[in-house]
Amino acid sequence: MPHKLRKIRKKRGSRTHGYGRVGQHRGGGQRGGHGKAGFNKHKWTYVIKYEPNYFGKRGFTSPKSLKQKANVINVGTLDEIAEKLSTEKKKGKFFIDLERRGYTKLLGAGKVTKPLIVKVAAHSKSAAEKIKEAGGQILIEAQEHGR
Repeated sequence: MPHKLRKIRKKRGSRTHGYGRVGQHRGGGQRGGHGKAGFNKHKWTYVIKYEPNYFGKRGFTSPKSLKQKANVINVGTLDEIAEKLSTEKKKGKFFIDLERRGYTKLLGAGKVTKPLIVKVAAHSKSAAEKIKEAGGQILIEAQEHGR
């Protein structure tokens, strides 16, 4: 609720209302920049007092995070999309070249119902077992070249 006895009533007629010469207190000129501008210059005391760790590096990057992530697929997913992915059938089995499709590892989650011949760079033990149980096999590049 407005009332008469506000500070602005005392300032009426004073032109600047206590903010000094022309233009002070208007616009963003007194702000000293937007956001964190000036942290290394005129706002340095603020940095020292309230954000002492703002500048500099901390911690390290783990070498593990720099390794390329494996592009994986599960045998259950492979079983579901076998007809679409297989380029040819060898002896009634679906042949799928995962290396050509960009996959680097075959994992063992899910069920295998179809006999699959899969060419892949790496696989888990459970994936190999499930594919062998269904009557298929996994080809690794070293096996294919006869080494």
